[in-house]
Amino acid sequence: MNTPIKITEKAAKQINALMEKAPEGSPGVRLTIKSTGCSGNSYEMEYVKEGDDLSVDEFFEENGASIYIPKLHSWMLFGTTIDYITDELGNTRFDFINPNETARCGCGESFQVGGKLPDKA
Repeated sequence: MNTPIKITEKAAKQINALMEKAPEGSPGVRLTIKSTGCSGNSYEMEYVKEGDDLSVDEFFEENGASIYIPKLHSWMLFGTTIDYITDELGNTRFDFINPNETARCGCGESFQVGGKLPDKA
């Protein structure tokens, strides 16, 4: 069975490491979408706060790690693979391979789902 959100082994290891440092009472990590950047959206990982209403989130688990995703954003993230990589400069970060992306800004910090970017004058 294909899972709607895939968590690689490297990402699972990092999520579990984050949970070891989580604020007391935090039930997990949430992947959310923030409006920002020239393409409109960016991925953000944050701790779920104690007392947050988890009924508004989808819960996914793979490779021994779990993640919450707001139902509001799940349509944008369906089919996404969450990985944890080291880039050419030695920086580590979560990487999101999202088949729903239709555009990314030049620096790769923001993305768009659906439609196309407006033409620049």
